[in-house]
Amino acid sequence: MHANAPAPAEDEIRAIVAPMTSLEGPLLPMLHELQRIYGFVPEAAVPVLADVLNLGRAEVHGVISFYHDFRDHPTGRHVLKICRAEACQSMGANALAESTLKKLGIGWHDTTSNGAVTVEPVYCLGMCACAPAAMIDGRVVGRVDQARMQRLLDEAGA
Repeated sequence: MHANAPAPAEDEIRAIVAPMTSLEGPLLPMLHELQRIYGFVPEAAVPVLADVLNLGRAEVHGVISFYHDFRDHPTGRHVLKICRAEACQSMGANALAESTLKKLGIGWHDTTSNGAVTVEPVYCLGMCACAPAAMIDGRVVGRVDQARMQRLLDEAGA
């Protein structure tokens, strides 16, 4: 779904989540499915999920905001995650992140002006021995230095 596309209708959201109402603990699977379809969890989903699951809107919003992987807005065509965990920090991830964000002219969770790349922090990719690590579109990359980061950004069209 593109940033300027209309918000999904309530009945569309209900149709997506209805098959999951019988699951044990259905809220997370519902949120994952909405994000899979739209690329983020639309704001219009909060009251629908609250109604379907007999929860408060604040409770639904709290779950969305608690989990870092749920987004409340569309992302760029590519999502770049830079590890912020201690092992990567000790190998230069902070400087790498700062220079990457500065080069792109954006902050964390922002998208480049051409819509190519959204940059997000992640807290461990399991590549501690190959720090600093990053992930682009689900592909993990280890030993990311400035040159390797530039190649990733070039491949993504940033």
